[in-house]
Amino acid sequence: MRRCWRRRTSMKRAPSKTCKPASKSPAKASSKATAKTPSKPKAPQASATRRSPAKSARPAAKRAPQKLTPTLAAVPPTATKKSQLIALLSSGASMAQMTELTGWLPHTVRGMLSGSLRKRLGLNVQHSLQDGVRVYRIVPAGEEVAQ
Repeated sequence: MRRCWRRRTSMKRAPSKTCKPASKSPAKASSKATAKTPSKPKAPQASATRRSPAKSARPAAKRAPQKLTPTLAAVPPTATKKSQLIALLSSGASMAQMTELTGWLPHTVRGMLSGSLRKRLGLNVQHSLQDGVRVYRIVPAGEEVAQ
């Protein structure tokens, strides 16, 4: 087996001439090991100590359940952008009104309308043209917006 410290580009290529053959003689390996001396003696590892079989066979004690304290993440905010958008759409709103309310770009508002409100929540969001401006509104099921 040859050791090569240079990275090979493909397996089909023959090893380069700079690769050195692996040394199998223990004399060379021991001379290298004695050359380096550790600066600090190693402390005994915990895995080296023996345990009695009675301690390892004993079941672990159950911990008392911790009291759960409410966090900010657990308490939902009362006025999210989605809820504000739903409230605005109940009476009808243009794209400019929705972008001003949320601070989003128009493509983000359209994504919220189609993805979250229509598909996930199942709301009937319809639009109509009024004076050249597209107005979006949430319509109860079964009704249609007059255009």
